[in-house]
Amino acid sequence: MKLILFGAPGSGKGTQAIMLSKEYNIKAVSVGDILRENVKKETKLGSEAKKYMEKGLLVPDEIVARLIKKSIENGDFVLDGYPRNENQAKTLKNILTENGDDIEAFIYLEIGEEAMVNRLSKRRVCKFCGKNYHLKNMPPKRDNICDECGGELIQRRDDTPEVIKKRWEIFKNESQPVLNFYEKHNKMIKVDGRKDKDKVFEEVKAKLQ
Repeated sequence: MKLILFGAPGSGKGTQAIMLSKEYNIKAVSVGDILRENVKKETKLGSEAKKYMEKGLLVPDEIVARLIKKSIENGDFVLDGYPRNENQAKTLKNILTENGDDIEAFIYLEIGEEAMVNRLSKRRVCKFCGKNYHLKNMPPKRDNICDECGGELIQRRDDTPEVIKKRWEIFKNESQPVLNFYEKHNKMIKVDGRKDKDKVFEEVKAKLQ
């Protein structure tokens, strides 16, 4: 099974990717995790990506595509954070076509601006291991302390309400061509991402059957 999870920041893609990975025994592939891992290991692609990430710029499509290709070449997967634009959607289709493959479904987790601001402004991340938490939906066992490594939990700089609203505008502008692309190829599954994560998961599973 090969799946794509798509949605605005805060729509729950990362959480659903982990749940789907466990349910169907498939690899969860997060673009953010891949980039951070390659930067940490100082791979050739990681070093190239780091130049852009340090400046707060988006990593070019060509570099991301090479990382994605390497990550999905063996077996099934659920892909989180890619594609972000129509060009990436076409690139991914070409990568899969080369191997005689295609995706089973493009799962769109729909949320609005208000839900996005509410979720992301309450998100916290471990300063050391990067594990995500949510003060309301997925709080740590101890205030501001990571359950995994004991690191300090911080708010990301791009999770303030002002920045989140800008991110919403960027998402709205970039998402429509991607949605059109997968709708045209009859791969689209729409799910209300505002619901509780377990209800979202059950709806995703029902629509995949």
